Amino acid sequence: MSNIGVLIEMDGQEIKASNYGVLTAACSGGNAVALVFTENGEAIKNDLERFGAGKIVTMSATNPVQKAKLMAAVVKEFNLRALLGLSSARGRDLLARCACILDAPLALDAIQIDLADGMVVKSHFSGKTTAIIQLSGDTLHVGLRPNVIEAVEKPVSAELIPFTAETGDSDGLKILEVKKGGTGTIDLTEAEIIITGGRPMDSAENFKILHACAKVLPGAVGASRAAVDAGFAPHSMQVGQTGKTVSPKLYIGCGLSGSVQHFAGMKTSRVIVGINTDKDAPIFGKCDYGIVGDLFEVVPALTEVLNKNR
Repeated sequence: MSNIGVLIEMDGQEIKASNYGVLTAACSGGNAVALVFTENGEAIKNDLERFGAGKIVTMSATNPVQKAKLMAAVVKEFNLRALLGLSSARGRDLLARCACILDAPLALDAIQIDLADGMVVKSHFSGKTTAIIQLSGDTLHVGLRPNVIEAVEKPVSAELIPFTAETGDSDGLKILEVKKGGTGTIDLTEAEIIITGGRPMDSAENFKILHACAKVLPGAVGASRAAVDAGFAPHSMQVGQTGKTVSPKLYIGCGLSGSVQHFAGMKTSRVIVGINTDKDAPIFGKCDYGIVGDLFEVVPALTEVLNKNR
């Protein structure tokens, strides 16, 4: 069977949960080889073994250029048929750099993949249609939308392999400072449940009711472009074509009209719930469940019920 590499993203000392779906995709096409930038492979070995990583290649690098060069060296060393990863900000950057080094085909934000035929499915034109793309080349590089593939456990015994290679200089790139976002909140792209507010939220203060609900779900809080443009929420919370693309198990839209641009960023959610006072709002034609009502009444009531049943 072919060796399929998976770039594993870390959040501090922990593996991002959405990596496990990518490992499941890799196992469907061959032997999964996990590539991890960490100095403590033993700490994550059990988790990666649980989802089918037969080899765990650990590396160390200080910037994206060196990381991409190490990844390219791993591709050659282990004769990888494909290199998969999350289509996150970090994953897009590193997969693109590695593909460039190897002059290999690249597809990002894929929502389906068939490794046997080298086919990927991507969403286009704000989610109005999808494209089936066939990739050809020695090593396919594919970024998968986080959470779009259900993680399935496939326990194996893994070999831990520390890997080093000559990376040369950093092509003029120097990291001066790393600024991290706030702690204590769930990353939108990682969240299994998201509750999002639109322009009817009316103020940043009113987003507190969404945060209160998200805390007991538990989940993350998002915002529409209209809410962000109005100054009710930061751009880091924006979901949609010009924001973040998400694929949670449950997406609750509060006061969202259901615009094409917003729908493009969350249409792959497994279950969509719409809350709006307008029974003719487009969101009701796109959601699985709809509540015609005032979000300022519905959301606190939902939070109260959740608290009682925790």
